Amino acid sequence: MEHSVAKGSPSGRLYYRQRAPEAFAPIKLEPRHSRQKGTKQAFPMNETLAASTAPALSVHDLRKIYDNKVEALKGVSLDVREGDFFALLGPNGAGKSTLIGIVSSLVNLTSGSVSIFGTDLQKNRDAAMRMIGLVPQELNFNMFEKPLDILVNYAGFFGVPREEALQRAEEELKRAHLWEKAQMMSRTLSGGMKRRLMIARAMMTRPRLLILDEPTAGVDIEIRRGMWKTLKDINTAGTTIILTTHYLEEAESLCRNLAIIDKGRIVEQGPMKTLLAKLDVEGFLFDIDGTLPSTLPLIAGTTMAATDDHTLDVEMPRAMDLNRVFGALNDAGIRVRSMRTKSNRLEELFVRLTSENVDNSPPVNGVQVQPEQSA
Repeated sequence: MEHSVAKGSPSGRLYYRQRAPEAFAPIKLEPRHSRQKGTKQAFPMNETLAASTAPALSVHDLRKIYDNKVEALKGVSLDVREGDFFALLGPNGAGKSTLIGIVSSLVNLTSGSVSIFGTDLQKNRDAAMRMIGLVPQELNFNMFEKPLDILVNYAGFFGVPREEALQRAEEELKRAHLWEKAQMMSRTLSGGMKRRLMIARAMMTRPRLLILDEPTAGVDIEIRRGMWKTLKDINTAGTTIILTTHYLEEAESLCRNLAIIDKGRIVEQGPMKTLLAKLDVEGFLFDIDGTLPSTLPLIAGTTMAATDDHTLDVEMPRAMDLNRVFGALNDAGIRVRSMRTKSNRLEELFVRLTSENVDNSPPVNGVQVQPEQSA
């Protein structure tokens, strides 16, 4: 990016020249369904990449050994398709941050390869990084700058002309519901607003791949769900998103594919629906008419627990007939008024896969299930 220092300016403020490198010509994302057939996507890439069907992210046999001999990644391989909303999950210390650090060129790899839309990160780092937007877990903008200035200056680092940067900043701040705060000091924003500002800043370069590291950490559920809608809109417009989160219901709600990493290795990956279908246990919450008795009936193959005097938590094999459970409860004088499916299927899958790295036969949710007896 070209810039100059204004003469006589006591602050030495940097001013944009109204010309940017050709590679960073202003672009505008459009929903895929609105693009005419046969037209090229308006992304900053060459024609070879435009015609390519390379994954948005391709990682092969990635290894990282730190100077203290800790092996953070042990041969990680995964592909993220263009346009996907992809979840990268794992417990603390599993290697998620190291993997994201390598992909975003903040951490040097030990061996292996990383490519972004077919561009090798090691051989052509600048071209690869132009296609990535990163929202780190830590807030890393100047708290004494205004949101509008933060976005415009960030775009300037990537060669976006000031006039275009101002237009994009207004668009992104409005999408993040921050336009009314554009001229306020960023330190006065709430925690949720600061998180949304981070996403808006990353979108200023119109990245083809957006990486989000715990974007909703520390915000309340109302703000979190508002951010979900924003991320869905970004993904619908054509941006590939990789999300790391500890809110597993967030990943289940947003993402189509996922990978679970534990102790530096990918322990499972694939479509969300396919992986969840592997669970052989289902969970239900029964709303009971009246008060539950002090002693619950024993039904072979199931676990039961009273969450309160009127709600029964039941886990049972997927192959078990639900009428069998209803019959046993009815015999015990327990009347079920209504039922609903528990929404922690991804949590169950996550706990099982990460627990199996330690013990091949973990209990379910910390409770040993009674073996089902044959009739």
